Parts: sequence; C-alpha cells; structure tokens
Amino acid sequence: MDAPDPSILGVVLAGGLARRMGGGDKTLLPLKGRPMLSILMERLAPQVSALAISANGDPARFAGAAPGVAVLADPLPGFPGPLAGILAGMDHAASLGMGWVLSVPGDTPLIPPDLASRLRGAAAPVACAASAGRVHPPVALLPVSLRGDLRDSVVAGEGKVSRWMGRHGCAVVEWAGDPFLNANTPEELAALERALG
Repeated sequence: MDAPDPSILGVVLAGGLARRMGGGDKTLLPLKGRPMLSILMERLAPQVSALAISANGDPARFAGAAPGVAVLADPLPGFPGPLAGILAGMDHAASLGMGWVLSVPGDTPLIPPDLASRLRGAAAPVACAASAGRVHPPVALLPVSLRGDLRDSVVAGEGKVSRWMGRHGCAVVEWAGDPFLNANTPEELAALERALG
C-alpha cells in the first residue's frame, strides 16, 4: 500500500436520500456487524491525509461510525446531489490548504487500497474509476482549483457528475473485478455482505 498523499482530502458522499433502501442513512447500515461507513473509512484513511463526510442533517448521527471526522453540509439547500457534496469537500479541502479531493460514495466499502495513487497517476487533472464495464464518476480525484467552476455549475442546476467531469477531460482508470460495488437495494447490500467474506 502506498503512503497517504498529504495533499488529498478523502470525502465520503453520504448525503443521498436512499429511496431504494427505504430512506435513511445507507452508510450506517450494518455490514459484518459494523456500520458500512466504518469499513469504508478504514479503507480510505490510509490513502489520504484527512477525511470528511459530506451529508445533510444532524452530524451527530455519524459520531459512532466516524468519531472526530468533519461532517460537511451541502452548500446549497434541497439535496442538490453528489456534485454539491464534492463542492463541500473542495471548500473544506481549500480551508485546510489541500489541493485535491478524493470522493467516494458512502455505500462503496470495497474500495481498493491503491485508489488514490492510481487516480493521481492518471494523465489528466480529473480522474474517475471504472470496473466491471461501468464508469463510476463519483469515485474520483479532483483538483480543488476547479471549485469555482463546480460552484457555478451546481448553482446553475448541473446534477450530472459525469457531464461536469467530462468538460474537464476526465481520465478513466480501470480496476479488475468490482471494487466499487455499492448498495442501492437490500439485495445489493446482501451482495456486499457476501463480498466482505
């Protein structure tokens, strides 16, 4: 495993409404007897120098699963989507003097240990992950220098991560298998449980 990059803030995107899971915080659902968020944070922490959770509502709900981790509210009201969560992460990274944000959805606890290093090695300012024949735009490394452009896009109503990233020449980095398997349904949550062994 590579050493953590001191210029990268890891941001877990946990602000979704989880409608297909019946609502609530998917990241707090148990996997192997622990909150999914705890497993994800353990895998992400060695790759970055600081962590944050992008979510709306009461930050205290994450205290048990991620003690001491900053919980960031979306900069705009009304659940504007993952781009707003990435923007909140960029704003926080800028306040810490960091140059990059590594974003990961909160329901992807299988992220690989080389995620940050491989995305950082891509020959483009923006890089996102792909696996199993699918591109995963929210699993991305983005320079904080793009936050002004991202803010303008979010304020203008842009909701598609892939469309915004595409405007910036996003490099796609492929992984074998499906380390970005996520849980949008109870069946997918069961598949994650099996994948964790």
